[in-house]
Amino acid sequence: MLTLPDFPWDSLAAAKERARAFSDPSLGEGAGTGLVDLSVGTPVDPTPSLVRQALAEAADAPGYPQTYGTADLREAVAAWFARRRGVPDLDPAGVLPTIGSKELVAWLPTLMGLGPGDVVAFPRVAYPTYDVGARLAGAVPMAVDGLTALGPLTPATTPKLLWLNTPGNPTGQVLGVEHLAKVVAWARQHGVVVASDECYAELDWRERDPGSTEPPTTPSVLDPRVCGGSHEGVLAVYSLSKQSNLAGYRAAVVAGDPALVARLLEVRKHAGMIVPWPVQRALVAALGDSRHVEEQKARYAARRALLRPAVEGFGLRVEHSEAGLYLWATADEDSRATLDRLAARGILVAPGDFYGAAGRRHVRIALTATDERVAAAARRLT
Repeated sequence: MLTLPDFPWDSLAAAKERARAFSDPSLGEGAGTGLVDLSVGTPVDPTPSLVRQALAEAADAPGYPQTYGTADLREAVAAWFARRRGVPDLDPAGVLPTIGSKELVAWLPTLMGLGPGDVVAFPRVAYPTYDVGARLAGAVPMAVDGLTALGPLTPATTPKLLWLNTPGNPTGQVLGVEHLAKVVAWARQHGVVVASDECYAELDWRERDPGSTEPPTTPSVLDPRVCGGSHEGVLAVYSLSKQSNLAGYRAAVVAGDPALVARLLEVRKHAGMIVPWPVQRALVAALGDSRHVEEQKARYAARRALLRPAVEGFGLRVEHSEAGLYLWATADEDSRATLDRLAARGILVAPGDFYGAAGRRHVRIALTATDERVAAAARRLT
């Protein structure tokens, strides 16, 4: 029988009820009552109209869609990587649409044919699905701080797959070009596939020089400065859930090494893992328009500017959080104690132990609530 960890959000039921019961009339109507749920990174803003229009126009879809996606979809992904990520040389043959990014993260070890004895490595503070994906394949999950934490390598201990996550969830940490290049060089030396989960790349909060020629997003593992102009052994995973409010569409892609993508495609064709035709058309529309992405980023920036000083005023220290949808914060206490103190103010957050033992003294605070609810949280904290 497959053994998986308990689904972490189930453990928040008591804190959620406590937060829901919050009432402080002195704060005024709205701010003084009810739950402010900042625990889950699910978008709350409208799906852009041009994307909904593309979905509607493709709604008459009686036939099966292509698992590989249409040529124009794969070309749109390649063009987006060139325009937004500084990757001018992505081969459309190395692009594959996926049913959201979590599906790909969970099943990549299995799709690669990994199994008992094969090591899948991922960050010590990380999205739980990297660990779950290794377990689903029957492989060995290994949480590590860095390459040196792998110790002396043997055929039995060398990972078959190494996950990166930049910007990181939950930390918001951004891995720079030099760091990524070192990882890719090491992986190629040891025959390790590198998969980089880059779903928050468009939400970069770092200050830039006015004359900077850097891409408007965080660095990608496919950037030629990272991989030397070759995508061999390298994959990038990207979702439109965050940049375009498409979480309900399950619209994502994996891109990189055409040989690896061909192997994934072959298994996915047999398994029927196909992105619906209307969603494929919505993907093309969303990838071709940057204006709605900038508008959504501005919404999150305003919420972040309001919430961060309130969190710090409550006595929490925000660490990393250079990009993404979260504040990674600590009061130098067990995360469950911080969770309870915030629930007493009617605010629900995610305890850091969801993301591994190394996160147990932090909490993750999401920006994914309406302007009204974020303002309510800020008032309660200050």
